Amino acid sequence: MVVSFCGKRLLLTRTNLFANPRRHGYIVLVPEIGEDLPEKNPLSSANGLPEFNNATIEKCVAAIGQQAIAAEKNVKTLEERLAPDGPGVTDVIKDIILPLEATGAPLETTWGIAKTLYLGSSSRLPTKSYMTIHERARGARRAKFNSVPIYSALKASAEAAKDGKTAANLSGEEQRLLRKYVLEAKLSGVEVDGSSKAELNEILEKLSQERTKFQNKRDVALKKFQQLITDPALMKEFPPSMLQSLASDPSQAVKGPWKITLQPPVVTSFLEHCPDRTHRWNLWQADTRKCSIHTDKSLENSSHLESIRALRKRQAKLLGYESYVHMSMETKMAGSVEVVNNALDELLRYAKPAAEQELGVLERFAGENGFRGPLDIYDVPYWKRRHLSTVYQFDQEALKDYFPLPTVLDGLFRMAEQLFGIRIAEREGVDVWHDDVHFYDIFDVREGASQSEPIAGFYTDFYSRENEKLSIAGNAGWMVGIVNRSVAASAQPLAALICNFAAPLYGKPSLLTVDDLQTLFNRFGRGLQHLLTECGYSDVAGLSNIEWDAVEVAGHVFTHLLHDGDTIRSLASHYTNGNALPEPCVEAIQRRRTHLAGYRLCRELYHSRLDLQLHLTSDYWLDVVRHLYPQYHTFPLDRKDAHPCSMLPIFSGEWGAAYYSHLWSEMIAADVYSAFAEAKEPAQRQEVGRRFRETFLALGGGCHPGEVFRRFRGRDPCPTALLKTLGIYKPQHGPGAAAAGHAKQGSKDEHHQQ
Repeated sequence: MVVSFCGKRLLLTRTNLFANPRRHGYIVLVPEIGEDLPEKNPLSSANGLPEFNNATIEKCVAAIGQQAIAAEKNVKTLEERLAPDGPGVTDVIKDIILPLEATGAPLETTWGIAKTLYLGSSSRLPTKSYMTIHERARGARRAKFNSVPIYSALKASAEAAKDGKTAANLSGEEQRLLRKYVLEAKLSGVEVDGSSKAELNEILEKLSQERTKFQNKRDVALKKFQQLITDPALMKEFPPSMLQSLASDPSQAVKGPWKITLQPPVVTSFLEHCPDRTHRWNLWQADTRKCSIHTDKSLENSSHLESIRALRKRQAKLLGYESYVHMSMETKMAGSVEVVNNALDELLRYAKPAAEQELGVLERFAGENGFRGPLDIYDVPYWKRRHLSTVYQFDQEALKDYFPLPTVLDGLFRMAEQLFGIRIAEREGVDVWHDDVHFYDIFDVREGASQSEPIAGFYTDFYSRENEKLSIAGNAGWMVGIVNRSVAASAQPLAALICNFAAPLYGKPSLLTVDDLQTLFNRFGRGLQHLLTECGYSDVAGLSNIEWDAVEVAGHVFTHLLHDGDTIRSLASHYTNGNALPEPCVEAIQRRRTHLAGYRLCRELYHSRLDLQLHLTSDYWLDVVRHLYPQYHTFPLDRKDAHPCSMLPIFSGEWGAAYYSHLWSEMIAADVYSAFAEAKEPAQRQEVGRRFRETFLALGGGCHPGEVFRRFRGRDPCPTALLKTLGIYKPQHGPGAAAAGHAKQGSKDEHHQQ
């Protein structure tokens, strides 16, 4: 958690891709070029936009070196000013925050440019080179949060503002900014000294090593398992694109053979499409037992899992917290373990009965179609797909023909323009990293706004490019915040939407699956939160400084908007003849979201609670699993199931004691979306869109998300909205029914990311 605070803004506003601990095993020497470089960023053109065509590894390294040195020197200068014999400061915003903004904003911009180039053209900026830049930028950013003099000055000012002594001089955004700095520093260990400081540093180093070992073993385990399928009958139900990706020779996708691995997308697709139960079981058991003592003992992660838990517990204790979970709650909208548990329990109260009913229906359907015996957990994905296809006529491959990317984009942009009072216009002649890339300006067309100059801009790069563009299994797209809004730096927001959709081929446009549509809408929603922010300080603008369990809200709201019948129709047009999407297909897309929703929700609730319990208690991980599993699953726990030993986001990534955040964001987003659903007339819907822009899209990290929600909805959030969206809400009466009240958050307003 603490080890990566200084890179957290990148991690949250752009992707979780680099949320892993520091890489060991090689050292890259970065030349600290900078003293002889011009003041102008060597990666920017005369119009202020990046010169992607001329960007090279050398230029990126030079720019980041220059700006890192400037940022670190600035911190030293401020420390000298704050020293006992120094002149001191009279205004923390003017004398501390703005100087830090002046050197920090350019550093963040270069970091964003480098990441965009890495994701959009990794052949020009390979992983090793990007990670060098990433680590250098993160190290420089860490300096301002590790400074004791800066921390002391900002803490004193924040406490005075809290007591009402100086609040009149600080806006709410500025108070949030001070709290961010104070909490970042506190969680980085700035208050710990002496032997405790040495112990904390030792813990963080060991934690980094253990997390790296956990990931490395999991990566090896994924590669070690391979199964070669030679029987075409086993692959007859797979979609053509998946057959091609699995074929040993892509030109022989129909004949095979096909190589099956433990990569998560492969496992998911195989369990959904393989008609043979024995083969499904074989892959499922290999997947759930990987990194355990039941397979290759040299790859077991149980010991590393326990070490990570113990180290995190010691880390939290040294920083003054009861547990790692209590420490995590400092950076969450929910604010307390009790609030989270209450919300999870309320969701489970409806999800478990719904799941049992859904599985009963699915088992009857399987029996009617030749299946003998009770379903097991590895049978559910296959029969779920068959049931959705047969009963609701959902065919993802056939639906693609109605969603050509140009038509979808036109509909998406038009919806955003109508709801949020903006105009999106493509600008020609902008320097880009590939011919596939387009650039768009955003204009504010609300009454009273100056409509002649753009307020933000974004790039789109939607097509996959083999051997040229980064492709990560299970991640179809990113929103990269290149430039954060900063009044002091006169910087307008700039972003990039980068996806890996199928490229146009032989005159056929890029055709999007429903999964692709969800990715596009989700990333675009996150992009608008970055681009339409009205915060004046880069450290709280857009997605920066938003609590972890609220950072995905805007993206999920757009995913909900996608499922509106009118929205689906506005996006769809058959690519050959322009025919409208048949009404049964509209209904099939909507039903897919509610299909086995209780079952899926139970699984998410289980993972959320498991993560919390593993970081709350010292019980052996398997004992925790055995206790929790039956509460959320209808199927019994397999005696060799060791799924926590490969839960990368929790034990190697940044989601330890925070995994519930995904579900919490969905819950908040469903409640936000319900306001749109309740608006029956276009004028009412536009009014809701105006409120959404003025709250969730404008306020960014400059306002606590609990307050943002209350300004938008007029009350605290409620779990019922998510249950209704998933189609599993049935009013209940009797003991416990009162728990369905609002999920009121704690009063903590201090923040940064975990």
